[in-house]
Amino acid sequence: MILEKIENRTAHAGVIGLGYVGLPLMVAVANAGFRTTGIDICSQKIERLKQGISDVPDVPNTALEPLMTSGRIQVTTDFSVLEDLDTVNICVPTPLREDRTPDMQYIVAASEQVAQRLHSEQLIVLESTTYPGTTEEVVLSILNTYLKKNAPIRSLEVGRDFYLAYSPERIEPGNSTYYVTNTPKIIGGVTPNCTDVAKTFYGQFINKTHTVSSSRTAEMVKLLENTFRSVNIGLINEVALICDRMDLDVWEIIDAAATKPFGFMPFYPGPGTGGHCIPVDPHYLSWKAQKYQYHARFIELASEINNEMPRYVVEKISHALNLQRKALNGSKLLILGVAYKKDVGDTRESPALEVIRLILDKKAEFVYHDPYVSNLSLDSKTTYHSKPLTADLVQSADCVVILTDHGAVDYNWLVEHAQSVVDTRNATRRVQMGQEKIIKI
Repeated sequence: MILEKIENRTAHAGVIGLGYVGLPLMVAVANAGFRTTGIDICSQKIERLKQGISDVPDVPNTALEPLMTSGRIQVTTDFSVLEDLDTVNICVPTPLREDRTPDMQYIVAASEQVAQRLHSEQLIVLESTTYPGTTEEVVLSILNTYLKKNAPIRSLEVGRDFYLAYSPERIEPGNSTYYVTNTPKIIGGVTPNCTDVAKTFYGQFINKTHTVSSSRTAEMVKLLENTFRSVNIGLINEVALICDRMDLDVWEIIDAAATKPFGFMPFYPGPGTGGHCIPVDPHYLSWKAQKYQYHARFIELASEINNEMPRYVVEKISHALNLQRKALNGSKLLILGVAYKKDVGDTRESPALEVIRLILDKKAEFVYHDPYVSNLSLDSKTTYHSKPLTADLVQSADCVVILTDHGAVDYNWLVEHAQSVVDTRNATRRVQMGQEKIIKI
């Protein structure tokens, strides 16, 4: 029985998709004593992993290499290994199409691979962020379709013969306080038995689990978490725009409001939202709400405001240059930070990319420095390279634009050598000298 295998940790665990979510999960499962197999369609990634080289900053090579060397973890591009797995966690991307609707191709592809090799006493868990109903409407539907094609040879029933659940990932790249094992895990099964088996599995390597009534509920939990952040970021970005017109310092106002010990939670403005969650996940909920004839106004308004922030940043750059009697056209800008958040190298959906595209449209020149991002491609034609942060580089720029507030940068030194600074992250809040050079959002 699968419960016995899980509890004595003889179950063979598998993870499909070895990115920012799947790789830390695979390492956590292996560290709990399970024999673990990772599957990814990228052959280059698999070869690096076999050498103990991690693409994910949250999984250092020193944590990965001994697991690979000991054989506790094996990785492959071959989905046939699914036949031997007792548990399968699906951690594939869920991007948006150009029309901002869910792109389910990776979940569908992974589910089809699982369906072809589904067997009794097997646990399948979807972790990819998605809209409520995906686990049942997409994954279970695909599994049942394959089972029906092969009936009566493979007459398996969910909750009795195999188990299917949803457990949303809660990975935040670069967070050194909360990681896989000490972040509470939400679990919702298609049936109560599914929930029980999934809870038993996660309970082997995660400190605290919280079960909900269904997979649909668990899917909605994840979207609520990220929509909450998106809407509040949208609110504070709008407050920043209002404060700008009123000549008020939004950062001072937020700090003052945050002294209230109840009823207020500080959020901060910025050049836009980035990462794999905030710019994407709320659109999954908005899209699904339309299926129920509901227009998610808050979600769409927040997205509209957040998406306009890069243009507002460019306006601030133009203003900083105007004070020097310079035009944006032909000016040389130093972009400081292109990752979507501080102290990580993740550029997924980074607002810095849109700011750069906009300044290039205005015929400005740019160079960038990011200690975590060595190379940057805006399209398939051109690759840019991070420049060393030297006094000559800073002094040669008509304006320094802080888009990511990496902690390794000496901002006092930066302002001292800069002609002007546009600070979108309040990174210069402790700078004493040269405040007249700084323009904040």
